[in-house]
Amino acid sequence: MAFPADFTILDITGTYYMNKSLSGDTDEILALQGVGWFKRKVISTATVTLHAKHYKDDAGIEHIDIDQTITGGIPGTTEKRTLTWVERENEDHLFGAVKGRTRRIKVEELDEPYLKEGWTEDTIKYGVVQSYVESDTPKSGTTWIANQAWGMAMINGERRHVRRVKFTGPKGEDREVPIVYDYAGPL
Repeated sequence: MAFPADFTILDITGTYYMNKSLSGDTDEILALQGVGWFKRKVISTATVTLHAKHYKDDAGIEHIDIDQTITGGIPGTTEKRTLTWVERENEDHLFGAVKGRTRRIKVEELDEPYLKEGWTEDTIKYGVVQSYVESDTPKSGTTWIANQAWGMAMINGERRHVRRVKFTGPKGEDREVPIVYDYAGPL
């Protein structure tokens, strides 16, 4: 289902499902991140649901907390994003030890051309959410980078929440994959 016209990147609070038919193939990225074959196969057939809460704290700092659920018996992940571009460490049951930072940034200030493509006028006006996550190689034993831009895009004539992923793998593999979401409703 398309997102409402008034749903913008300024407040992505809501529930939504990954639309696998509109999204790119994430299996190779998961493999390069060290996710095993069985888990990847379950994820490829499962429904991935995001429950996002977007808010500002008392100091005016923007936060996005996302609880992800996956059908098929694989626990989801929890993302606690603070949009300050300060690096934070996390131990993720799926991806292992990671370091990441998140911010709001104007589209034209992004370094990667792929992350600049296809946004709606309101996303260009307000800026995308950029998430830069990399493996914590000494702890995880693998090396990869997932540089993402989040925003609203028109896909097949419908307004969608999209994460554009620019991924660099352990041997320099370069992958560009859009992840597209359907709107399920408010939290």
